[in-house]
Amino acid sequence: MKKLTKEQLLNAPLLHNNHKRPVTRRDFIGQGFLAGTGTILGPSLLSILTGTGNAHAALSTELENMKVACGLDVAGADKIPFICFDLAGGANVAGSNVLVGGRGGQLDFISSAGYARQGLPGDMVPSVVNPQTGLSDFINTDYGLAFHSDSAFLRGIQDKSTAETAANTNGAVIPARSDNDTGNNPHNPMYGLNHYATSNSGLVYGELLPLIGSQNSDSGGNSMSPASMIDLTYRPTKVDRPSDVTGLVDVGDLVGLLSQQDAVHVMESMAKISNHKLNQMGYGPLYPADPAQAHTIGKPVSCGYVKSADLADRFGDPTSLDPSIDPDIVGPSGIFTQEEFDSDSEFRKTASVMKMVLNGYAGAGTITMGGYDYHGQGRSTGEVRDFRAGRCMGACLEYAKRLGKPLMMYVFSDGSVSSNGVVDNSEEGRGKFMWQSDNSSTAASFFMVYNPDGRAQLIGGTPDEQAIHQQIGYMRTDGSTETASSPAANNPNLLVETVILNYMALHGEQNQFESFFPNHGLGSSGLRDSLTAFEPIVNGTIGG
Repeated sequence: MKKLTKEQLLNAPLLHNNHKRPVTRRDFIGQGFLAGTGTILGPSLLSILTGTGNAHAALSTELENMKVACGLDVAGADKIPFICFDLAGGANVAGSNVLVGGRGGQLDFISSAGYARQGLPGDMVPSVVNPQTGLSDFINTDYGLAFHSDSAFLRGIQDKSTAETAANTNGAVIPARSDNDTGNNPHNPMYGLNHYATSNSGLVYGELLPLIGSQNSDSGGNSMSPASMIDLTYRPTKVDRPSDVTGLVDVGDLVGLLSQQDAVHVMESMAKISNHKLNQMGYGPLYPADPAQAHTIGKPVSCGYVKSADLADRFGDPTSLDPSIDPDIVGPSGIFTQEEFDSDSEFRKTASVMKMVLNGYAGAGTITMGGYDYHGQGRSTGEVRDFRAGRCMGACLEYAKRLGKPLMMYVFSDGSVSSNGVVDNSEEGRGKFMWQSDNSSTAASFFMVYNPDGRAQLIGGTPDEQAIHQQIGYMRTDGSTETASSPAANNPNLLVETVILNYMALHGEQNQFESFFPNHGLGSSGLRDSLTAFEPIVNGTIGG
């Protein structure tokens, strides 16, 4: 008998008369007929990493077919980016920030007592005329929408955006009541926007995610979404800092250990092996012998690997998404200085959401800012916080301009405040009346539209008609919302529907509103036309 060497004894297969013949992979490895997985995978992994041979070409073709089967090749809905600001606590909007008037629009002035209720002393009301110019010094329409010239929102927007941005921006205000200091107001429109953007099209809203929000809630913000619109399949992903953005496409250590291309090859191989095994079981998504099991078992498993490979292919370097190193956002030529970005979490939050939304990685985003229940704190507290909110709004508009993208930006709060007629003469109080208490009757919301191709045009053939479309509803002379002035005036659900209607109108598709929302409460098409502010800025889709 041939004598075996020590090495051959160490690696020789084990033969047992009392064991059945090896059948499974476990049997072969246990008895030494197969070496460990390192030896088996070494040559395959090496060929993948070097990208040689026919295996890689076949694998890439299969991956593309699997992407189709998994629905990962579907283009984005390509709708106008949408960002909303949820100012939690009951912020002031009407009068001291955005002017709100009577039936004739923003400049159909209400009484001095009404403006006092909204925080403005008699010598600062917009109806006061400068005898030297014959004009009011307290009206600013640089951004299309009429602001009080000393509005903290306006000063903040001006601080972070340019005159060129202002020239291509317009807006509209909606006097509308909502409950004070509660997250139960159904203010958030993002689910409705996603439904409109994706229904009947098979398209996705956002390249990576449909919806994002800075809070971990079903709406992504402080306020709720209308119950009839919620689809938790699209629950917003929490994004409030740069690490949240880069973490969305983290593919582990592969890209660090290997090149991006090699990491994609590894993930492609994992997807292919998984798919072949599922096909053998009849559960594979490409050629299912059992379609039901393929849908419930095979597709989620196989498509998970495919999605990972696809993400590694497109976003293998997460820094491409990082707002903190985007020179348009942070740095010497950025919207925020490095010191501002490092020192203020609200700026980092805003930068993260606007980076995702305006680059098309997310369809719509909510930025929640807290601390807006500022009555009883002197006027200065509200002014400082409103100014910071305005800077965040201005940053979004300016980033849209730098990217050459349109943007609809919506601002709302849960309730509002009213003043007590006592002047705050501190530096930040600016000689305005202090906020005394919550007051839902003075509430309003507004939206602004940036269009890189020119300022959005108000509907109407005359200035008077356009003024009515720029203010959807109106206020009484005493500074309170006229609840019969629009469907939105006394119902946050219908306020959301009004915002969505205006979003659709920017795409020229407002006539389809009823088909998307058959149970809406906005009345006939004629009434809905009166609730629409602007002519379309795109046809159906951006660039369409």
